[in-house]
Amino acid sequence: MPEDFYRIKRLPPYVFAEVNRLKAEYRAEGRDIIDFGMGNPDMDTPPHIVEKLIETVQKPRTHRYSASKGIPGLRRAQAGYYARRFGITLNPETEVIATLGSKEGLANLAMAITAPGDVMLVPNPSYPIHPYGFMIAGGTLRHVQTLEDGRFCPESYLRALDRAVTHSVPKPVALVVNFPSNPTAQLADLDFYRALVAFARAHDIWILSDLAYAEIYFDATPPPSILEVPGAKDIAVEFTSLSKTYAMPGWRMGFAVGNERLIGALTRIKSYLDYGAFTPVQVAAAAALNGPDDCIDEIRNTYRARRDVLVEAMARAGWDIPPPPATMFAWAKLPTPFADVGSMAFSKILLKEAGVAVSPGVGFGEYGEGYVRLGLVENEQRIRQAARGIARVLARADGLIAAHRDTAA
Repeated sequence: MPEDFYRIKRLPPYVFAEVNRLKAEYRAEGRDIIDFGMGNPDMDTPPHIVEKLIETVQKPRTHRYSASKGIPGLRRAQAGYYARRFGITLNPETEVIATLGSKEGLANLAMAITAPGDVMLVPNPSYPIHPYGFMIAGGTLRHVQTLEDGRFCPESYLRALDRAVTHSVPKPVALVVNFPSNPTAQLADLDFYRALVAFARAHDIWILSDLAYAEIYFDATPPPSILEVPGAKDIAVEFTSLSKTYAMPGWRMGFAVGNERLIGALTRIKSYLDYGAFTPVQVAAAAALNGPDDCIDEIRNTYRARRDVLVEAMARAGWDIPPPPATMFAWAKLPTPFADVGSMAFSKILLKEAGVAVSPGVGFGEYGEGYVRLGLVENEQRIRQAARGIARVLARADGLIAAHRDTAA
């Protein structure tokens, strides 16, 4: 028999596996690890959402199979959210589908629209499902660099897209955008989306927009939806999630909305694969979308406070981290003494010497090298504790780098 399966062989080694292994090893030894590595919200789900789940789960009829595309009330609630938040009218029957988190929706849409060898344009650095969902589906990836010196430059990105289309044979089928961005926390405005929609229409390319962090922003202007651009629904679909907005990561509830053909393709694929989320979860999700917004403000303010403490505490430690304008992440260039060791080596040193876990930037693509991602998933006291440990690491940088190189050799 073959040594490995076709789709598994196509996947590169999981870059985060080594850091995760070390975290588990150190914890087994009884060490306290301050973990900024995984974007796993630590706040409680708002009580009115939990109460609706409890109320609904006590009704035996809700224990049956649910609806793969989402119960009607949930799809109407998502359409209502888009109308209030973005001024966009959606047909809940044909332009909205509930997914098991945005990650599942992205992966299954990739399966629905990708033929073997199809070229897909994906951002780099990027959340792993953006490229690897297409790779698993049999597509060919063309990575498009999204940053200049750690920041998003729309003009440069659009030029890079144009080069990618010009030099791709066959012509690309789809492109992925993600703003606010995971891992880089960068934002895009409506002018960029207008240019992107015009570009995609000119080249007959689908757009898949990941808007999972729509409500985790810290500036006065909320992030826009690509569907606000006239004509965008002709070529675009957008994914959102309740995971971060309502601190519901384990509930696995997200949505895809937009182009009827793409929503129809995802609906058909999902009809073969699942019966949708547990009905009480869907009812509670509808209660979240239809309910008060003060809980969203509270969650956003918690992330803002943590962001401010992280930036201030790390600056005192000797590590300048730009304040992220959105998301629950900070995207930070390696401290100057460690600039040449690489993001993986720096992450391992930080974990071993300070008990602080971060995500190496190279895990998000080759253009993420030289950076790390820090999740705002520890409280303010723990952030300050981490900064003190990092300060000690920076003070011993030369010796730690030499010891790491000796060990690696």
